[in-house]
Amino acid sequence: MNAWSSPEDLRAQLQRLWDQGTLLRTPLADEPLFPLRLRLKKPGAADLGNRFADVRQWIGKLQAGEGDYRLVWKTVSNQQLGRNRIPAEAWVDSPDAALRLIGRQADWRRFEQLRTAALAEFPELHDWLHRQPMQALESAPHWPRIRAVLQWFRAHPRSGLYLRQLDIPGVDSKFIEQRRGLLGELLNPVLADAVHDPEARGASGFSRRYGLREKPVRVRLRLLDPVLYIAGLSDLELPVEQLARLRMPLKRVFVTENETNFLAFPPHPASAILYGQGYALDRLAQVRWLEDQPLHYWGDIDTHGFAILDRLRAYFPDARSLLMDRATLLAHRPLWGKEPADKRCSHPLTRLDEREADLYDDLRHDRVGGAEGKTVMALRLEQEHVRFNWLRTAIDLLD
Repeated sequence: MNAWSSPEDLRAQLQRLWDQGTLLRTPLADEPLFPLRLRLKKPGAADLGNRFADVRQWIGKLQAGEGDYRLVWKTVSNQQLGRNRIPAEAWVDSPDAALRLIGRQADWRRFEQLRTAALAEFPELHDWLHRQPMQALESAPHWPRIRAVLQWFRAHPRSGLYLRQLDIPGVDSKFIEQRRGLLGELLNPVLADAVHDPEARGASGFSRRYGLREKPVRVRLRLLDPVLYIAGLSDLELPVEQLARLRMPLKRVFVTENETNFLAFPPHPASAILYGQGYALDRLAQVRWLEDQPLHYWGDIDTHGFAILDRLRAYFPDARSLLMDRATLLAHRPLWGKEPADKRCSHPLTRLDEREADLYDDLRHDRVGGAEGKTVMALRLEQEHVRFNWLRTAIDLLD
């Protein structure tokens, strides 16, 4: 009898439909869900003769639960027992009946109140409510504040303010920060063409996408010539916008993504070094005066390092590599390491010169041999392993 559907099994089917959001999206769906036929596993004709008592007990349990579901009966013939009627189908005729069966009436009312209020003010949210009814229900306690945020952004689509500056009654910046994902899903249809930067994605791109002012990207600059010190200061960290306005009599600029090398880089006349870590490297594109003198990038000798060099040349085509050559690699064989798999680059890079491209191809295809002539897989020479005297010599030989 355990294989035959019980009232609990019927409720479980409805609970799954609830958990999937299917029941909640019923008022928003194009096709009606009800009357809804539930799956009913039932005894066959042979069971009537072999397990008649079990069949009667099964029928009794289904009948006891009947009310919010409806049974459809059929007649089954058996040689010993003759003709008997057993349940053949189980139906739920309305959303109200389904909700009573799983005890979700209060949640349904809460969702209906939210849906009605949301669509009255923001009809653009219809598709989102259809896709994410459970998320909408979870947000119901916060809807008054969510509504206030949507109203504010619709009235100020490109405010240029910091998130902390938004004056929304009852809403603080932390509320928005903690719900950037949800608010983004709602703001996209509400703002539509008024979205400031459609390319900005996810929680990290929230401010840029919706016209808020972002926390400034800061770039660290170290002056390598005491003549250039500013009020005795040699190590400065500036918003990239301010760095772009800085004017100094520089004859050479170096870029590195390694902080130790940034700090230890030796003095050099009329020169400076930038710590271009991560995302800040792309923001250097705003610093157009970097085109006015030779620009040297020093990175790891691995596929990722060459990919960064290639990316830098998208903004500064004349940028030169420093100590990213085969001679430097071979001179430091005992210090070779392994490039992490998640950092490796395997596609062709179009902005490398011939010698760089040859070395890059050898690295990405694992064609560089070790001390015993064996190929080294995922080879990497980190820039901090390059001997300091080797660095000094390379700098002294610059044009």
